[in-house]
Amino acid sequence: MERRVVITGLGTISPVGNTVAEFWDSLVEGKSGLNFIQGFDDVDLPVRIVAQVKNFDPMAHGLERADIRKMDLYCQYAIAAANQAVQDSGLVSGENIEPDRFGVYVGSGIGGISTFVRETNKYTEEGARRVSPLFVPTMIANIASGNIAIRHNAQGPCLPVVTACATGTHSVGEAYHAIKCGMADAIITGGAEAAIHPLAIGGFANSRALTHAETLEDACTPFDARRSGFTMADGAGVLILEEYEHALQRGATIYAEVAGYGNTCDAHHYTAPRPDGIPASKAIRMALNEAGYTSEDVLYINAHGTSTPLNDKTETYAIKLALGEEDARKALISSTKSMTGHMLGAAGAIEIIASALAVKNGIVPPTINYKEPDPECDLNYVPNKAVKVELTMAASNSLGFGGHNACVVLKKIN
Repeated sequence: MERRVVITGLGTISPVGNTVAEFWDSLVEGKSGLNFIQGFDDVDLPVRIVAQVKNFDPMAHGLERADIRKMDLYCQYAIAAANQAVQDSGLVSGENIEPDRFGVYVGSGIGGISTFVRETNKYTEEGARRVSPLFVPTMIANIASGNIAIRHNAQGPCLPVVTACATGTHSVGEAYHAIKCGMADAIITGGAEAAIHPLAIGGFANSRALTHAETLEDACTPFDARRSGFTMADGAGVLILEEYEHALQRGATIYAEVAGYGNTCDAHHYTAPRPDGIPASKAIRMALNEAGYTSEDVLYINAHGTSTPLNDKTETYAIKLALGEEDARKALISSTKSMTGHMLGAAGAIEIIASALAVKNGIVPPTINYKEPDPECDLNYVPNKAVKVELTMAASNSLGFGGHNACVVLKKIN
């Protein structure tokens, strides 16, 4: 018998808030987390606008000074969000969950890039003998999962995912299937990123992925005719997925049910989406079918919505193919990246958190900065103001470099 899976804990570190309450309030209010880049005043950068995490104090989130010295910032974000989520869930390994039934699926698109650059500079300036013995375990993209597992005594399946901008969504989807098929009773899952660094900015900007807008209002405009590229962001989103009966037995708070997951690849280009949107549409349809979607459902779609010319029109095509024209026009669609920026490997997880809260609270967050409609993006993108509506289902899409497509579908819990 297949098992049901629900969300029982949430944690966020983001450009619009370092707690779930602050994050959600910012989304509902349409508050932007974009800022003119800080911390690199002596570097000539090709872009000026990003979405950085603000006022982050790792010690306020359960880390000690010794931990901080041994961890890249992306890992600090991941642990801070995981600590929030675990505390929110009430799970305690060895007390209300068996350690070997408790897993961790937390990924990163890039990993410890600041650590990589710092130790590379040591090597080039002083030689190999001066490279830190902690270089590798601080930099690698799986170490957030490892450190979270150590901290929370999670001895079950541990599978860090790396699929670029789809990392967070694939992490949640794979965790969902692992619990559904009986491999674990609960999994800490999500994504983390701290890639706002001159090296990464240079790479993304020179591949023409980033916006060169000069004002905050013009920098991130998903589905708008003015869109010109994405805005880099940092942070982490972590959820606790748990088997439904296990959650009920211990009286856990349930945010939503995870009910569907789709995973396909464009097999088309290393950065550009496939123009016809067909593989992406199949990922969405796969997730909706598993969730039992019908035309009677009131559906919210948290779109990938990066504010790039290619992504937004291709995703619009994919949504129409997946739902059919009539149902696509009924769906409420928004890009919370218009407020958070693009958190890369953390984006999918933070957007599933937004989707879970939308379903639970009956509020759809808006796509802000929407001014000029694009004929190729002609659906309801919930422009500029949140909408109150009793949802039955939410889908969260992610489309990553390499052609990775992912969709997770949530249902309102009955």
